Amino acid sequence: MKNHKYNYKPPKAWKKKKSTLKRNKTSLLPMLKGDMSSKRKERMMKLSTGKSATWKLPSALIIASLMVIILVIPTLIVLPDSSHDDQQMTIQTDNEPDPDNTVELSAGDSPFSVEVMRASSDKVEDVPLETYVTRVVASEMPVDEFELEALKAQALAARTYIVDLLLHKDQTDKPDVTDTTANQVYSNEAELRKQWGNEFNQNMSKVKEAVAATKGEILTYENAPIFPAFFSTSNGYTENSEDYWENELPYLRSVKSPWDKKSPKFLDQKVIAISEVEKLLGVDLGNDIAAKITRTDSNRVDKLTIGGKEFTGRDIREKLQLRSTDFTIEQKSDHLIFKTKGFGHGIGLSQYGANGMAKNGKTYKDIVTHYYQGVKISEVTETAPTLVAK
Repeated sequence: MKNHKYNYKPPKAWKKKKSTLKRNKTSLLPMLKGDMSSKRKERMMKLSTGKSATWKLPSALIIASLMVIILVIPTLIVLPDSSHDDQQMTIQTDNEPDPDNTVELSAGDSPFSVEVMRASSDKVEDVPLETYVTRVVASEMPVDEFELEALKAQALAARTYIVDLLLHKDQTDKPDVTDTTANQVYSNEAELRKQWGNEFNQNMSKVKEAVAATKGEILTYENAPIFPAFFSTSNGYTENSEDYWENELPYLRSVKSPWDKKSPKFLDQKVIAISEVEKLLGVDLGNDIAAKITRTDSNRVDKLTIGGKEFTGRDIREKLQLRSTDFTIEQKSDHLIFKTKGFGHGIGLSQYGANGMAKNGKTYKDIVTHYYQGVKISEVTETAPTLVAK
């Protein structure tokens, strides 16, 4: 939208059991090495058999058996049990989710499908609702970095967005939605595999868990789906809808969002040549670049007058491609420096704010009711039965 841990414990070290092996081995070594005199051998054979030292076949077999025991048993003691090797192989697959905990979404989990126009191919993908939501969340949020509850909040917003769009869509042959920021960013499985590489299974399992936990849920205000605006990072507050867009929506009110200050996108600056600014804004600044600025309650630029022309903060942000409408202007030689706070339009759910709330122990329900004032969580099958009947 514009803008395992394993509880496995390593096996205990193998310990040699006390036995007569060591004693037997020591007493037989002289015989094996030929250190005994022939008379001593004869004497020992007499003591053991009561007969002459003439070697009989049974005696040879006994000695051979003892040699096998001496040589083989120590080897068996050193080698670990193959069952432990199997355990270690399981543990080393850190990037793979536990098969027993992997969440799967079936076609029956989706009451209808969504037609997505792919910008890169001009082809339409028809995907089940919950699959669509899964891929939007995977495309809109840094899955590996974000908390599960933040992903759940994003899933709820993504599902509500497409339901609201379809309910108000003209009955035409056009696809339901695009895959760009004009609607919601969407990537299919092949694209996500390429993007995530070896992390695909782990990341996708996490997203599916978030989507399954909110399956079928949407946000409503007075029994109707809301327009669930969301963006990356606030300046410490979200924006009232009418301060950026034209319409005033009762659930899109400015609220505090202090968690965003830890976002890597909180601060930014852009240096633009004065000649380029003049070209992009259609003004002649000359030697006087003094700008008159008024601000909204959330400290974003409301109106800006420069070069004899008045612009909205949104105009300046979009024409100069700034990250936020909370900006200051500083001149340095023949360039202007625009310093910004936040990233995005600032209305609705802040993604980094949601992640900050989740880190503080808040649930996805806490998150969505903070950023969308006065909303309720409802079931899509009850709120939008016409879509379900498609």
